Amino acid sequence: MILDTAQAPLYVQLSDLFRQRILKGVWKNGDKLPSLDALAEEFHVAKVTVRQAIERLTRDGLLSPQRGRGTFVTGAPQDNRWFRVETSLENLSSVYRDTHPTILNIDESTRTPLLHDADGVAAEKYVFMRRIHARDGQPYCVINIYLDAAIFAKHPTRFRKETVIPILMGMPSVDIVSARQVLTISTADVEVAHHLGINVNAPVAEVRRVFTGPDRRVIYLGEVTYRGDFVRMEIDLKP
Repeated sequence: MILDTAQAPLYVQLSDLFRQRILKGVWKNGDKLPSLDALAEEFHVAKVTVRQAIERLTRDGLLSPQRGRGTFVTGAPQDNRWFRVETSLENLSSVYRDTHPTILNIDESTRTPLLHDADGVAAEKYVFMRRIHARDGQPYCVINIYLDAAIFAKHPTRFRKETVIPILMGMPSVDIVSARQVLTISTADVEVAHHLGINVNAPVAEVRRVFTGPDRRVIYLGEVTYRGDFVRMEIDLKP
């Protein structure tokens, strides 16, 4: 089985596969798609499923079925991989300053984060914020933020309305001694899929960021889940 009947409807999965072929240039603008029979055989689905997938991409302007001639590629999906995973704190701060995401706060409370030994030592109290970041009306990440309550108290209104990292970077009283992040490729659970408008089990990038201050005190912990189709990562390899 190429498609998973336990996930999204088969025609939705199939249309996503077709979309990727167009995006990657396997099927170029003007190309004629294989026949319905050939596609149904390749993906082990009924021809009606192939038709539904084609109809979905036709509505998006990517395909054009032509009676008696076949189905042709007539466009390319927009490459939304605009969010670059940065590897320096200053560049990361610049990304958030430059993108000006729309922020939807969906939870705020006092909560203690789960810290690992390598993270550092916990602050006395944390403010927890769960929020969604969107760009041009399209949500691209869900983020859990644990911020040292003493720091939050200095600019509570700004921290609620703006991205946190640029504010931290601009506070003379905040000394960020170390900053590290870990990126993991995963899949979306039901809640994340709902918030980001993607299918359950769709690829996502999970980033865990930890900033520490003096005495290894964890002043910021961010747990971010990005849509997989919005993220790219570039790394310069040392020779």
